Order: sequence, then structure tokens, then C-alpha cells
Amino acid sequence: MIRPSVPLPDTHADDPRLGRWLASNRLDEATRVALVGFPSDEGVRRNGGRVGAAAGPSALRTALYRLTPDARNAEAFAALLERTVDLGDVPVTGDLERDQDALGAVVADALARGIVPIVLGGGHETTYGHALGYVQTRRPFHLLNWDAHADVRPLVDGLGHSGSPFRQVLEHPSGLAQAYTLAGAMPGRVAPSHAAYASERGAVVWLDDLDEARIQRLAAEIRPRTLVSFDLDLVDAGAMPAVSAPGAGGLGARAWLRAAEACACNPNATSFDVVELNPSFDRDGIGASLAALTVWHLLAGLAWRPVV
Repeated sequence: MIRPSVPLPDTHADDPRLGRWLASNRLDEATRVALVGFPSDEGVRRNGGRVGAAAGPSALRTALYRLTPDARNAEAFAALLERTVDLGDVPVTGDLERDQDALGAVVADALARGIVPIVLGGGHETTYGHALGYVQTRRPFHLLNWDAHADVRPLVDGLGHSGSPFRQVLEHPSGLAQAYTLAGAMPGRVAPSHAAYASERGAVVWLDDLDEARIQRLAAEIRPRTLVSFDLDLVDAGAMPAVSAPGAGGLGARAWLRAAEACACNPNATSFDVVELNPSFDRDGIGASLAALTVWHLLAGLAWRPVV
């Protein structure tokens, strides 16, 4: 792993920032949460998208390290931060399949230790490497994807890409992926054949049906051992310009953040990823800020869980 070099914000005793913990903590027996970056966008390139997501983990960390602990739940949030480690980035080689295997090994180790991994992408090909961690544990798991797209496209010349991760996971020879829920699908951005494929393997919740009650219900209904993926291109482009495939009419930023926190509150959610941040197309750091807040809300949700 490559430990990140992140500029630390100026802090005062009465105003600590997350970088105080994340820059110094190391993996040990008390660790409860682990961040790991996957700075790759080879899958985006293969899918014909706008490259640049390889720089996503660095930009996300820079924004995340500047945030403060949760003032609503300060004691529990700080206690969680004491047990949260930033492992750094998986060293990527440009060989996507090899790199995904390496990410899977890191995730598998975390799961075996009872640690909740939060993977910072990278393109959505990140999720296939993330899921390989579950495969390596040899135990069944479920998938929940907050995304405008189904990401179940066929492989291209036998190779996976940013549009294929959930098809790859669902069709993995291990057969360990049990079901797939797609939340936030936009009818104009999902091919009918892809919607049918996803529906046959679980459920598709369309964006128009994703009101506050449905978001909370989806989070409450998460089944044991669920990988939860957050693709930032579901968020309306006005709030999230910095993605490979921006789109107007997406989910509002506040609803998106509530979904992240609600999912993290549920102990059945055992890992998360936040993908597709592309700093090359950011505007005034808005995209990096929202990506960092997504991780912050995941941590906030985890802090509400009972301490074990």
C-alpha cells in the first residue's frame, strides 16, 4: 500500500479536523474502519468515458481531511476516528485485472479482521475489485448500488470496464453474489436490456420513486453482508460536475448524503465504495467536497452503530 501525502489543514485544540486522526492512525487490533484508495480509471478508458478518476482518491482525501467531527454525535464520532485508519492507495500497475485482484486482497483482509472497508475510487471498475474481497472470503454477499446506470454492460473483447462491474460480480464463477439492488436508475440512462438484467437478479428502484421514505426503507432493508456502492454520477450535475458521465436531473445532494448515512447506520452493510470522482472536471472543488462529505456521512452513520 502507498500511504497518501495529503496536505494537513491548520488546526486548533478547539477545532480538530479529520486529518488529525487519518494522517497518523495505523492498522492495529482496535481498528474498526479502513479507508483504501484505488487510483485507477483504466475501466473508464475502456468504456469510452472521460478519464481522470485515477486522481479521485487524492482529491477526496484532501477535502475529507479538512472536515470536522460530527457535532451532533461528537463523542462517538471521535471514538470512531480513533479506530479508523487510512491505509493509503493500492499500487496500480495499469493491468486492471491484476490491480482489481490486489484491491480484493486488501478488502478480504479487512473483512476477515471485522473491519469495515471504505474504498475510494477510481472509476466504477473499482467495485469489481472491491467485490473480489468478498469472493476471497468465500461467503455469500449482496450488492446495493446507488447509481444512475445499471453498470451491467457486457465485457468488451473479454475485458471488464467501468460499465460492467455488477455483471462481472453476478456472473463470477464463485456464485457468491446473491442479489443486486440498483437504486436511483434514470430511465433515459439505462438501456431496457440492462434494466431487465438487473431486475432479474434483484430489483431496480427508479430515480422518480426515490423519495425520502424509499431511501430510508432501502437502507433499513439491507441484508446481511452487503457491499454498498455510491456512484457519484447519480447526483445532479449542478452539485456533482466532476464525474466521467455527468447528467442533469439527478438525485439532490442532500438526499444523496442522507442515503449514505442511513446505509452506514445499518450493521448489515459491511463495506462501501465511493466512485467516479474526476477532479479534471471539477468546479471550485464542489465535486471533491461532495465526495468527501459522502465519506463523512458514511463515518457518521458508522458512529451511530453500537460499539462492538
